[in-house]
Amino acid sequence: MKNFKKNIRNLSKEELQDFFLSNGISSYKGTQVYKWLWEKGVVNFDDMTNLSLSQRSLLKREFIINHALINNKKLSNDGTSKYSVKLYDGLIIESVLIPTTRRVTACISSQVGCSLDCIFCATSILKRMRNLNSDEIYDQILLMNHESLISYKRPISNIVFMGMGEPLMNYNNVLSAIKKLTSTEGLKMSPKRITLSTSGIPKIIKKMADGNVKFKLAVSLHSAIQSIREKIMPFANKFPLEELLDALLYWYNITKSIVTIEYIVWEGINDQKRDIEALVEFCKKIPSKVNLIQYNPTDNFHKSEANKEVLNAYIKTLNFSKIRVTYRKSRGYDINAACGQLANKITSN
Repeated sequence: MKNFKKNIRNLSKEELQDFFLSNGISSYKGTQVYKWLWEKGVVNFDDMTNLSLSQRSLLKREFIINHALINNKKLSNDGTSKYSVKLYDGLIIESVLIPTTRRVTACISSQVGCSLDCIFCATSILKRMRNLNSDEIYDQILLMNHESLISYKRPISNIVFMGMGEPLMNYNNVLSAIKKLTSTEGLKMSPKRITLSTSGIPKIIKKMADGNVKFKLAVSLHSAIQSIREKIMPFANKFPLEELLDALLYWYNITKSIVTIEYIVWEGINDQKRDIEALVEFCKKIPSKVNLIQYNPTDNFHKSEANKEVLNAYIKTLNFSKIRVTYRKSRGYDINAACGQLANKITSN
């Protein structure tokens, strides 16, 4: 029999207040329920201990709390943890916790599967089943925060939307989750500790800038030559680099926040002098910094990372042009938790 109860997390605080008023109960109870849901992450009405038994029974009759569960976990030799997270409808996503001496970063998914077709990313071979709802994204973060407290004895300090899916293809839900996350009625996290990584959807980048968001923006570029970018990121034929650059300039002019350019260097793809020069010219046009990312091989892309001489040539040329550059080594490679490897391969602890 189909369950016709509403997911209570879809209600605003005002709607919860109205619900209690309509049942002859003080609207303040709606405020309390809202705090249980979003500040404390409660997923069981019986845990809302400042409500009477009759009030909790009322909620049980009318609502459900759709919530995610940790389905499985794997621990890397470098301390990184990968989690298989089961959603209320049985679909699976993956989330990652990356600890260092100073922080714990949670890598968060925004879609079940992915909308795009980057050929070097394992997630791209998964069919996009659906977008995550805003409460599911938030729930995923609550789970990761809880796991961080257990495994690393401290809460998550940073969040990166670099997991499964393209965040800007789920723009409204991602933004709604971030608003709750940074709210005084949520986890109260500083937006400066949140980075949204996109493959580059110019129209949505501009829309995001118009929303006066305060979080950081990273763009998965990998080539500043249109023809090469289209080979490794076929969807890019709909979004020319000129349009992407225009959107990033728009972003910076409004937000004054520099853009992080994420870039992998592969042998035989983007390892020539012209590739380096194109990246430098691109970065000169927009206040930015470059993260060269260690390539993590996947089953669907049989290429090797460029050799050290090529990587050093990138670094040397970028530094000479006064463009900040770092080389980011992979974490969690041995458990398929590194950048580009999330493909629901987790099977055991």
